[in-house]
Amino acid sequence: MESNNLIQTILIFALPVLFAITIHEAAHGYAARHFGDNTAYVLGRVTLNPLKHIDPVGTILMPLMLYFATSGAFLFGYAKPVPVNFGQLRHPKRDSVWVALAGPVSNFVQAILWGAVFTLLVAGGVSERFFLEMAKAGVLVNLVMWAFNLFPLPPLDGGRVLVGLLPPRPAYALARIEPWGFYIVMALVLTHVVSNLWLSPLISLGYRLVGYVLTPLTYLLN
Repeated sequence: MESNNLIQTILIFALPVLFAITIHEAAHGYAARHFGDNTAYVLGRVTLNPLKHIDPVGTILMPLMLYFATSGAFLFGYAKPVPVNFGQLRHPKRDSVWVALAGPVSNFVQAILWGAVFTLLVAGGVSERFFLEMAKAGVLVNLVMWAFNLFPLPPLDGGRVLVGLLPPRPAYALARIEPWGFYIVMALVLTHVVSNLWLSPLISLGYRLVGYVLTPLTYLLN
């Protein structure tokens, strides 16, 4: 029974996760190319082909191991980061902010689209649990990625946004944290600092914002 539930959960989340990470990474590449850096384009990373962005360990193995180790209480994964040469951007400090924001913004847009799919399914009288749960999973996955990636510590997108916005001296000091940033973030995640003080409030806000955006659609369908 548990194996059936696991398979069903994987099938429900597979498509939303695949879209979420693929479009997130591609968005960074598209933004970088728009602002003058062709690094990702030359390496074939400005694409919606998920195979170009999937990391076997970070996208598949790690989430599965964490799912079994924590009985589904904690999941984390990552895709292959899109390479960006910030020095090639036309206005490196300013444009780096837009390149960093492109990923989380793409996730928020996807959350709205999955919310619209759920609204349309309900309005259309679709009662198939699998499709309804997939649409809800799409909203959740993308809001989690949106909120988590906005955490203001490099190498996360929020940290790079903050580096781009700060004056030179504090920006340089924050940027120097990047080699250890992943480990710091993981420590904060495991001690529930990120989830309690950042993710939960921001995801709740995200759900409210998605609801506001979808209000006209809901009104029209009712």
